[in-house]
Amino acid sequence: MSVRSLKPITPGQRFRVVNGYDAITTSKPEKSLLTPVKKKGGRNNSGKLTVRYRGGGHKRRYRIIDFKRNRYDAPATVLSIEYDPNRSAFIALTQYPDGEKRYVIAQNGLEVGQQISSGEGISPDLGNSLYLSEIPLGTVISCIELVPGRGAVLARSAGSFGQLMARDGKYATVKLPSGEVRLILLTCKATIGVVSNSDHQLIVGGKAGRTRWLGRRPRTRPVAMNPVDHPMGGGEGRASGGHPRSRNGIPAKGFRTRSKTKASNKFIIEDRRK
Repeated sequence: MSVRSLKPITPGQRFRVVNGYDAITTSKPEKSLLTPVKKKGGRNNSGKLTVRYRGGGHKRRYRIIDFKRNRYDAPATVLSIEYDPNRSAFIALTQYPDGEKRYVIAQNGLEVGQQISSGEGISPDLGNSLYLSEIPLGTVISCIELVPGRGAVLARSAGSFGQLMARDGKYATVKLPSGEVRLILLTCKATIGVVSNSDHQLIVGGKAGRTRWLGRRPRTRPVAMNPVDHPMGGGEGRASGGHPRSRNGIPAKGFRTRSKTKASNKFIIEDRRK
């Protein structure tokens, strides 16, 4: 992974930092694993705007990703490492001996020609998907399941990873990317390694238009609004806006919004804020 700064031959390139895309091996996706993406522009099924500051953006096609890793009969061979416009991580195109192709989230260091497996009784090598009951303690993991068989939901974005800390009874103690330490069932699967494209956080767009290409519209500061639009709006002159809060009046800094009676609270050993 590498990033590079461009020579400022235009104003938009003066502060731009781009991804080197060293790990990418092809620019053409697998057609059989593509599906259309319909633009929503932040609107729900009745056409009402429910999420602000979305719209426009480049046309995309969704890559169908195998988050379940539920083929245990044979190892798959990595054919290519590809860019995915729908996520920050890179993806790997894999092929099984019978010819079936699947996309998986690529880990740092995954290479073309490498074989990756999933299931029971396999070695904890990079890119392999194992049950938490079989992964050695202290191993760095990603693409972690929360419900057995439902597919990976945790640590899927670029550069993210968790760590297997301990095992006790039917639960494993896992430290998540947020810093939270929680219990996860030993029958859940996780992939060995750190998610690819670790330098994603270093990328700088350089101009407003590049953000528009990603489908994000300009955000209006709450202090610049009228009182009817936001609790922080209004006032004579350049008023500070008062206490930071959301459009619904919920305090924004330090206020706990998680329910004290939430069912999964008992699985959290250490809060991410501590």
